[in-house]
Amino acid sequence: MRDHAMTGDSYRRAEQHQEVLIVTGMSGAGRSTVGNALEDLGWYVVDNLPPQMLRPLVELAGKAGNNLPKVAAIVDVRGGKLFADLEETVEALREATPVRVLFLEATDAALVRRFEQVRRPHPLQGDGTLLDGIGAERQRMLGLRESSDIIVDTSDLNIHQLATKISDTFSSADTPGLQLTVLSFGYKYGLPTDADLVADMRFLPNPFWVPALRALSGLDAQVSDYVLSQEGAQEFIEQYVLALAPVLAGYQRENKRHATIAIGCTGGKHRSVAVVQRLAALLREQPGVAVSIKHRDLGRE
Repeated sequence: MRDHAMTGDSYRRAEQHQEVLIVTGMSGAGRSTVGNALEDLGWYVVDNLPPQMLRPLVELAGKAGNNLPKVAAIVDVRGGKLFADLEETVEALREATPVRVLFLEATDAALVRRFEQVRRPHPLQGDGTLLDGIGAERQRMLGLRESSDIIVDTSDLNIHQLATKISDTFSSADTPGLQLTVLSFGYKYGLPTDADLVADMRFLPNPFWVPALRALSGLDAQVSDYVLSQEGAQEFIEQYVLALAPVLAGYQRENKRHATIAIGCTGGKHRSVAVVQRLAALLREQPGVAVSIKHRDLGRE
């Protein structure tokens, strides 16, 4: 059997490039919510990992370098007897590479309420009650809780508030609060089903009826100049950006990490494409927003 002990070089690579976070705590305290929030922040998340696999995971992250800069492992009592080695494994990892432990806590009353809502037994309940299982888990977790770097009490937090707290705790300065897609589309092909906001550019003259522009698209300067020079075009774009500013800020406050703004015209080739290009450029100036562009129907005609 291969020895999974990490070499000094592997540890040094992890120390230089990786952030390693172990997420654990009480069952029902919100580990899945935390895992989802970390993924939204760009972490590579592994759920229900046996403690014995932590060393190989960190070694793999070290070899991957910048391809796996942030690694989080969710470890809990679902691992059964394997969980008993977690404290020892964490201490060994800490001696060689930066590892943080996030412990999720909640009161007995909050945990009982959550288990009753999902109608599932506690993993340590056995033939006893929910409180028996919770008590057994608290006892088993006591040492790990005391040595954790971050303890979050989720008793009074809903899933959105918990996700926001994780975002506030683990976001870096260059982590966007919102991934925004600005999408062009053609109404004749149907509305985008995943759009959060939709705007209609059919109030502008259609370049399709200009013979010299018909074969071109909104990506071409001739079409873009034609569309953006029309009466009301620049005014709409500027006013729309102003109207979107509080919306995008609100999305971030509410921990909405992904949003799509759809801009439509008849065929999705001229007006919507030109406006999306200009609109995206202005929205990139909004704080905490990372903007990507997609032209859904360009080339379909």
